[in-house]
Amino acid sequence: MTTTINLTGHFLIAMPAMVDENFSRTLTYIAAHDANGAMGVIVNRPTDMSLGQLFERVDIPLEQTDLAERPVYFGGPVQSDRGFVLHRPAGHWHSTLKVGGTQVGLTSSRDVLQALAVEGEPAEVLVALGYAGWSAGQLEEELAQNAWLTVPADLDIVFRLPVEERLTAAMGLLGVDYAKLSDVAGHA
Repeated sequence: MTTTINLTGHFLIAMPAMVDENFSRTLTYIAAHDANGAMGVIVNRPTDMSLGQLFERVDIPLEQTDLAERPVYFGGPVQSDRGFVLHRPAGHWHSTLKVGGTQVGLTSSRDVLQALAVEGEPAEVLVALGYAGWSAGQLEEELAQNAWLTVPADLDIVFRLPVEERLTAAMGLLGVDYAKLSDVAGHA
């Protein structure tokens, strides 16, 4: 009997032994997970690029100048030249993946950036370049190899905490101190 899991709306916390530099010490929000695979966005890896620089690069005037210095994040190694906006509320954009039954959306269309630039909406956003993706069964295999911990996501961690506190706060949802995790996994 095959057990199916659905981690949509969960955090993936990279275990200390994670050797893939793309995911070492990352906190990833899973926006979709089904029999075809999974996709998410790393939410604790800011890049050197600011939103001001990104908006200039994509030729959208940024009227909301208070957003200019906010970082653009490395969302993952897939399509790293393309923007993805994780936001709350989900809204009605041209290309939005609504996350399960939540008010969270992951949008890849330009209209969300235009609204952000002019109106400052959606109110809570994380702008990333690229996403994290897994083919069918790949994430389940990585979980079986103890590469990740999972916990239902609390989006206040993403949208309201400083980036350096996010991984620790997500671990706190499990009652675990990241600093005390062993980098050696065992199987019972």
